[in-house]
Amino acid sequence: MQSQVVTFLIKCPDQKGLVAKFTTFFYEQGFNILSCQQYVNAIADRYYMRIRLDAEDANITKNDLETEFLNLADSLSCTWSVHYEKEKQNVAIMVSHTSHCLYDLLERQREGTIDCNISLIISNHDKLKSIANMFDIPYYHLPITKETKKEQEAQVVELLTKYNIDLIVMARYMQILSEDFINKYPQKIINIHHSFLPAFQGANPYQRAYERGVKLIGATAHYATVDLDEGPIIEQDVERISHESTPKTLKGIGADIERLVLAKAVKSHLQHQIIVSDNRAIVFPESGE
Repeated sequence: MQSQVVTFLIKCPDQKGLVAKFTTFFYEQGFNILSCQQYVNAIADRYYMRIRLDAEDANITKNDLETEFLNLADSLSCTWSVHYEKEKQNVAIMVSHTSHCLYDLLERQREGTIDCNISLIISNHDKLKSIANMFDIPYYHLPITKETKKEQEAQVVELLTKYNIDLIVMARYMQILSEDFINKYPQKIINIHHSFLPAFQGANPYQRAYERGVKLIGATAHYATVDLDEGPIIEQDVERISHESTPKTLKGIGADIERLVLAKAVKSHLQHQIIVSDNRAIVFPESGE
C-alpha cells in the first residue's frame, strides 16, 4: 500500500476489549496509529471509533486489508467504512440565487482549507454563472418548475454520475429534492438553513423573526433526508441579537453564520469525522489533520 493516511469509521454494540482488538489488528498489519477517537453512547449501548493510520510500513493491499478487517468486524457485529487519503473527493455544489455560501466554499477550496475537487456547480438560475467563471468551474443552468421537476432531477443525476461526485452540497439551493433523488445519495447531501425552522418557514423568515422579537439567530447544516430539514445535524451555531436589529442586519448576521456552519460541516464530512447512527451525527473533532 502507498504511504498515506487511512481512516476507519466504526460503530458496533458496546462490549469489552474493543480498543484492544482493533488496535492489535492494525498493529499486526504494520500500521502506525496516528489518532484514535472513541465515544460510547451508554443510553443506546453503542460504541463508535474513528481511527487514523499511517500506511507507510503496512505491507498489505487495500483489498486484503478490507477483507481481513471484514472478518473482525463481522465477529463484533460492526458497521464500518474505510477512507484513503490519496483518494480526493469530488464535490458538486447546488445553488439558486444567493451567493454567500457558494463563494465561501469556492474560496476555501482554492485556499486549501477544504481539501476536495469542486467539480461543478448546478443551479436552477443563471444569476451566479459569473462566480463559476471566476473560479473556472463548469456551471450548469437547469431551470425547474413543478411540471419539469422529474426531468430536471434526471439531468442532475446524469451530471453527478458523469463527474463521479462523492458529495453534494446544497449551498442555499432553494428547491425541495424528491424522495427518489435523496435516496440515491444517502448521507452524501449536505444542506444549510437558518435556525428559525420550523417556526418561520417559507419566504421572508428574517422579517417574521424581527416581528416576533427573536433573541437568537443561527444556522444548521445537516444531511438531507426524505423528512424535510430533519436529517442528522452535523454543525450548528448561534449569535445573540437584540431589539435594535433590523430585518436587514438579521439577514447579514444569518449569512455570516451560514457560511461558517456549512464550511465546518463540509470539512467534517470530507475529513471523515462523521458517523451517522439512526438520525444522529456523531462528529469527532479534528485530530492533527
